[in-house]
Amino acid sequence: MNIKKIIMIIIVVIVLAVGAIALWYNLSISEVDKKSTNKVQIEIPIGSSSEDIANILKDNELIKNKLAFKLYVKLNKITNFQAGKYDLYKTMNVEEIAKTLQTGKLFSKNQISITFVEGKNINWYAEKIAEETNNTKEQVFDVLKNEEYIDSLIDKYWFITDEIKDENIYYSLEGYLFPDTYSFNNKDVTVEEIFDKMLKQTEIVLDEYKDYIAESQYSVHETLTIASLVETEGIHPEDRKDISSVIYNRLKAKMPLQIDATTYYAAKIELGQRELYQSELDEYNPYNTRGPRMEGKLPIGPISSVSKTSVEAALSPSDTDYMYYVSDKNGKVYFSKTSSEHNNTISRLQNEGLWYEF
Repeated sequence: MNIKKIIMIIIVVIVLAVGAIALWYNLSISEVDKKSTNKVQIEIPIGSSSEDIANILKDNELIKNKLAFKLYVKLNKITNFQAGKYDLYKTMNVEEIAKTLQTGKLFSKNQISITFVEGKNINWYAEKIAEETNNTKEQVFDVLKNEEYIDSLIDKYWFITDEIKDENIYYSLEGYLFPDTYSFNNKDVTVEEIFDKMLKQTEIVLDEYKDYIAESQYSVHETLTIASLVETEGIHPEDRKDISSVIYNRLKAKMPLQIDATTYYAAKIELGQRELYQSELDEYNPYNTRGPRMEGKLPIGPISSVSKTSVEAALSPSDTDYMYYVSDKNGKVYFSKTSSEHNNTISRLQNEGLWYEF
């Protein structure tokens, strides 16, 4: 056998060996179980070496091979694993596990983030969920109508009560889902998982005001309802406590709130979509504060999601004598104490071309 053939054989053997090692490595750092949905909690003690972490992961069946894990750590020069408790999944590969242990936050290459905007209603949220996940709008609404699920939330969260089960309420969790950006493992996240994460954030926000709410004459549901009115009416956060004061002053005076946003919500028309018909303004609906029999009453429930600023405004309104407010087309709010002053402001805005028109 000549030297060239020997060299060729050696090269082929090396290539096959490298290929075999590469195949072994790639298989070894892949997920343990593609179908498992069970959460596995582990704890990484302070001062753990990569060997220690590999043992913990292997013992909990989160990796296939300890050597492959250590090779991944070595090849990627990872030295900043954080001690602590982690909820991991067998569907995570070594890269996802390693990044989770580095950042302290669950990581997935298929991870998605959804931003829920304050002041938007459930219909908008349902569309957003349908756009960003593998759920449909109909599935979102089915969850909202699931009485067993709603009862479980009432048992789980102190701020959710039977008030959300009133048959006149359009969407049970309207106003309860805190607007923020949330991350999920992948697009297969369920509606219930999304809602649970949002409700946990709502709980964090409301826990800060638990004593204020307990001392208030209004329930949590009513407080969130007021906050949603403030949110939809107050584009600028600095106006919200004054708007809140008008709401409370009118309630105290047994006056109808006459807030356009509630009438739009009652008619299931998006703000800015079109002018309201007179019949919609005049129709009784427990959401419509421009309709009959709504003197001194709040709408039956929230009409949008609420920010922390609006919750604060609802719980701590400004001390004013304002009974009216109106916004110009630029969103600037003008407050008045009397109807004549209010009407004069409207006339002035119309004359100055500042009146909002569709």
